[in-house]
Amino acid sequence: MEFLTDIEIAQQTELSHIKNIAEKLNIEEDNLEMYGKYKAKLPLDLIDEEKIKNNNLILVTALTPTPAGEGKTTVSIGLTEGLNKVGKQATVVLREPSLGPVFGIKGGAAGGGHSQVVPMEDINLHFTGDFNAVEKANNLLAALIDNNIQSKVNNLNIDPRTILWKRVIDMNDRALRQITIGLGGTANGIPREDGFNITPASEVMAILCMATDFEDLKKRLGDIFVGFTFDKKPIFARDLNAENAMAILLKDAIKPNLVQTLEKNPAIIHGGPFANIAQGTNTIIATKMGLSLSDYVVTEAGFGADLGAEKFLDIKCQAAGLNPKAVVLVATIRALRHHGGATKDEYNTPSLERVTEGFKNLEKHIENIRKFNIEPVVALNSFISDSEEEVNFIIEKCASLGVQAVVSEGWAKGGEGTQELAKAVVNVVENKASEFKPLYNWNSSIKEKIETIAREIYGAEGVDFEPKAILNLKRIDRLGFNDFAVCMAKTQKSFSDNDKLIGRPTGFRVTVREIEIAAGARFVIPILGKMMRMPGLPGVPASEGMDIDNNGVISGLS
Repeated sequence: MEFLTDIEIAQQTELSHIKNIAEKLNIEEDNLEMYGKYKAKLPLDLIDEEKIKNNNLILVTALTPTPAGEGKTTVSIGLTEGLNKVGKQATVVLREPSLGPVFGIKGGAAGGGHSQVVPMEDINLHFTGDFNAVEKANNLLAALIDNNIQSKVNNLNIDPRTILWKRVIDMNDRALRQITIGLGGTANGIPREDGFNITPASEVMAILCMATDFEDLKKRLGDIFVGFTFDKKPIFARDLNAENAMAILLKDAIKPNLVQTLEKNPAIIHGGPFANIAQGTNTIIATKMGLSLSDYVVTEAGFGADLGAEKFLDIKCQAAGLNPKAVVLVATIRALRHHGGATKDEYNTPSLERVTEGFKNLEKHIENIRKFNIEPVVALNSFISDSEEEVNFIIEKCASLGVQAVVSEGWAKGGEGTQELAKAVVNVVENKASEFKPLYNWNSSIKEKIETIAREIYGAEGVDFEPKAILNLKRIDRLGFNDFAVCMAKTQKSFSDNDKLIGRPTGFRVTVREIEIAAGARFVIPILGKMMRMPGLPGVPASEGMDIDNNGVISGLS
């Protein structure tokens, strides 16, 4: 049996004009800033704090994934379709895809099969230009820094050796991780070491995701910590008068984007991905927009719950005062086989023994979600290679823990295949929802917060801080940033910082190599193990399988 590809399904779907999608949210056409017929920006004045308190936020996260991912976006979209089918007014609020994975290994991030957001090609490529705006704002600050070092006018006496600000580009390009700039003579600036991060890892993206309005955006941009002067005085973006010009570049990017699902339900997409090296969730503004317009909002946080969900709950929900009513943990039989010891070529081979061993990973994630005083639902994202024996084992094992596990067939059937999942989520919201409780208090020390996450969420015995990280902790204390949140940069392949330790490892310690400061976003970023904030391309990039014909029809994009 041959299946259509994601892009073929998307291209065969007749889209509704975006004004018709807006009508479902009671948004008048005059309030839309249209980007063609199927995309629109939403004005910030549609946010209503009173409505937000009365509506229901559902977080979709996952067990520790295989490299291909376990389908959080597909389940998020499918669940939204299912909720609408069972009579709930629901909107999905997602992150924008990054071009790095699109052309790298993971492909797009617009869902899959019959649970997609469309226009799929636009969403996965340049969309409405938000990433471009973030990139330009980030690199404007970089240019202003180097110009100030070179200039004799208003020179701030910045010590080039202390500059922490990196340039960004939205592509996986390992050759740009560590570079030297300013070569070729005095006309080309002052030579110094520099480097690139991928655009979603930019602090500008983090600020866009954390900002509550335009004034808050400008304030946060001004608070970006750049480095020190030669006499050890801290320098911020506001000292370079950068924040207003940067905000101008983000004037449209701050507005959430409205698109639609394949079943013509509303979808809001806004803000950057990557929960392994950034906060991995959409913007506070987009989530609040969805909650202002819908009874139910389904949103996701990247990679496993040890990364995306922890950051969503401890950073975003604390900052924005959000109270999630339920968490959906996405699991797949193939991932459970993986955590039970299966090799990649054995992922599709049924093995109750491996699934039984691999369940320990899912069980730890269930325990972690409950530490936030939220009840999880397990969505078993269905694959054709799943055996009935394995599926029944997961359902029964979850039931023994007091958790409902439901097979989700959104990929194959859209909303028809997720109604049982939708009912399970509604049951938690209406009968089991409790008040969200964060894992840590922002007023604790940075070191204490790092150790709490490592022990409670990862299951580590402790944390080792390398000399550079110890110096970074002293700098954070000196700058008065101890009350910031913590945004861990860690491999997504393991609870530990060693991607080879699958399942539920025990008896391990994690190592903090260094700690970056994102003062505008008001969090710090401990770099665990060998994590890089600029990924590389695989041996055979996904881009090699893509094409576009004479009529502009794209193929090979997934």
